[in-house]
Amino acid sequence: MTGAQPDQMAADGFSAGFACFAGRPNVGKSTLMNALVGTKVAITSSRPQTTRRVIRGIVRRPDAELVLIDTPGLHRPRTLLGERLDSLVRATLSEVDVIGFCVPASERTGPGDAYLAGELTGHAGTPVVAIVTKTDQATPEQIAGQLTGVARLGDWADIVPVSAVTGFQLDVLTDVLVSHLPPGRPLYPDGELTDEPEQQLVAELIREAILEGVRDELPHSIAVVVEEMGPREDRPDLIDVHAVMYVERPSQKAIVIGSKGSRLRDVGSRARKQIEGLLGSRVFLDLRIKVAKDWQRDPRQLRRLGF
Repeated sequence: MTGAQPDQMAADGFSAGFACFAGRPNVGKSTLMNALVGTKVAITSSRPQTTRRVIRGIVRRPDAELVLIDTPGLHRPRTLLGERLDSLVRATLSEVDVIGFCVPASERTGPGDAYLAGELTGHAGTPVVAIVTKTDQATPEQIAGQLTGVARLGDWADIVPVSAVTGFQLDVLTDVLVSHLPPGRPLYPDGELTDEPEQQLVAELIREAILEGVRDELPHSIAVVVEEMGPREDRPDLIDVHAVMYVERPSQKAIVIGSKGSRLRDVGSRARKQIEGLLGSRVFLDLRIKVAKDWQRDPRQLRRLGF
């Protein structure tokens, strides 16, 4: 297709559009998107509610451009931040061409899944594909049972079991999602894998490093802002990154710092390696931590932190 013009591409059967992954928190949506795109565009964690933004990853094929949208997990909001995340998800669901409803293979479907199934199938005219994720963590019997259970939850356009870890049926899922896209031109310039700004991706990688191994109550209370990022004047091969981590209470600050600063050093080391992989350059990472009391419930602080 080299040299083809956009109008010609559309006329030749090219399709382009948006697919949104939705589901309960921690069902593997971000991991699945990263696997389909082929690189890390969304952070992942074993902690629920890791994703806080709508992140777009782009899958290109000769016949299609599939723009994948990873959203925060739908849940019952308990804070102003939670309410805003919930509104973000619902607005996104109303604007895509196809929805992927993610349910893990290793967990029985429950009331939460039934509620979400009703929410998703309520978007009239938008096809919903049920995706049974994490099949690498389940036995064949569990997978078969989950496929049956998911089928009972709604009238799905298709049901596809996958594993983002082993790559099982990722090509099949891509084919299914692409089949629901409208004819059209490519939506993003060649070579892009995400439309997330680099500074935001860097902030998310830092937050992912913090989330590893912390107490259960901490992930919801961490926000990261990259205040300055760019090549050092006398060392163009070195990128300086200055970031601030915000928590809600002094006790949480102590958790992040760790004994004699050991945890903070570990966070910095792991985050720096990920950032260097993203930017393709050596990185000097300056991390600071501040307390922003109850920022999840404060409209002014939420705006300052980008929510």
